[in-house]
Amino acid sequence: MAKDDEDRGIRGNALSRGARLAALPVGFAGRTTWGLGKRLVGAPAGYVATEVQQRTADQIFRVLGELKGGAMKLGQAMSIFEAALPPEIAGPYRETLTKLQDAAPPMPTSTVHRVLAEQLGPDWRDLLTTFDDRPAASASIGQVHRGTWHDGREVAVKIQYPGAGKALRSDLRQIARIARLFGVLMPGMDVRALVTELQERVAEELDYGLEAAAQQAFADELTDDQEVVVPNVVHHTDALLVSEWLESSSSLAEVIVSGTPEERDRYGEAFIRFLLAGPERVGMLHADPHPGNFRIMPDGRLGVVDFGAVARLPEGLPPSMGRLLGTALTGDRAAVLEGLRAEGFVRVGVVVDAEQLGEYLDPFLEPVRHETFAFDREWLRGQAARLSQPSSAVIASKINLPPEYLLIHRVWAGGIGVLCQLGATVPARGIVEESVPGFAETAGP
Repeated sequence: MAKDDEDRGIRGNALSRGARLAALPVGFAGRTTWGLGKRLVGAPAGYVATEVQQRTADQIFRVLGELKGGAMKLGQAMSIFEAALPPEIAGPYRETLTKLQDAAPPMPTSTVHRVLAEQLGPDWRDLLTTFDDRPAASASIGQVHRGTWHDGREVAVKIQYPGAGKALRSDLRQIARIARLFGVLMPGMDVRALVTELQERVAEELDYGLEAAAQQAFADELTDDQEVVVPNVVHHTDALLVSEWLESSSSLAEVIVSGTPEERDRYGEAFIRFLLAGPERVGMLHADPHPGNFRIMPDGRLGVVDFGAVARLPEGLPPSMGRLLGTALTGDRAAVLEGLRAEGFVRVGVVVDAEQLGEYLDPFLEPVRHETFAFDREWLRGQAARLSQPSSAVIASKINLPPEYLLIHRVWAGGIGVLCQLGATVPARGIVEESVPGFAETAGP
């Protein structure tokens, strides 16, 4: 296929993507009208709401599952919170969400070869002595192929989709306009804020040079780690990243589906320790915690890939975060409110009742009240239901999320979502004491 034909295909795919995304609110409007009609003829309100939600979920997951770009990235980000969905919604779509976490439709072989020639030169086969045209994995802005580097190392070749940047920005702009639709699926989730965050990080995720530097920093620090392994970077360009191959046949997504209790606990603990220890050990926080990025290695370690989204925290996690968390555990609600104001979580002039704020925050502290905590879907669904209550909404509307905490919040919430999907029992308090500065000094015994 000629390059002009391929470019026209990319533009055509963008138009097709736009049409599919634009059709989502039209379908929702039709379902809402249908639901109103059902209620007028006497159907119970709860039944109607659930059925509208199920039909909406069906269309959302079907469209997201077929797309790359921003739609795929949003689907992956949302999939972390699948455990918060009601059982009657989560059950039918859990398999679809798992697929979103691990795979996407591949690009044509001719396109792959063209990108390799552009990034490595016309003699790219001198560098890659073997190259499997079948992708080993696909994601939102690129796909991975297995090959052999000229020095004999088995490598993973991550290739960015041509036009990925333009498609990603276009998709996210359209999704931002229909964010309220996703709120029907997950009422307690601020999808608009999530989309805004994804938009702000587009440039970084498209720059494979930045990703290579972040990945190698983690690989160097974790060279002798007994629980986690990160592949070394072999070569990179702006749109291509070559890493040492990790021999792995499954990811945390498979453990979520069929892991034993022992596997769930072991990999859940390794997963959350890695996330929280990153800022202190490497000065960076891996900020894309969906299960497909965490591979199960034959030696029992957890392999970590995809460092396109990281929060750069050279001083580690902010000590104020640990102090606030520890103070909240002591029950000093006035001090918590004062601390939240100082950090910008409560804006100047906003009136908040300290007792009501404490009642809102207390259930979130449950995982660190005890030596171990059993994360599960029921607990997370309870939190989601509580947040959707009017009284909680009033308090939530008065809380601001400072920009410097955006990625920290995403990782914190996403990590809890994955632990609940796993159903893992982990020593949460001990991990927080070790990795979050300021917590141990204020939390007390």
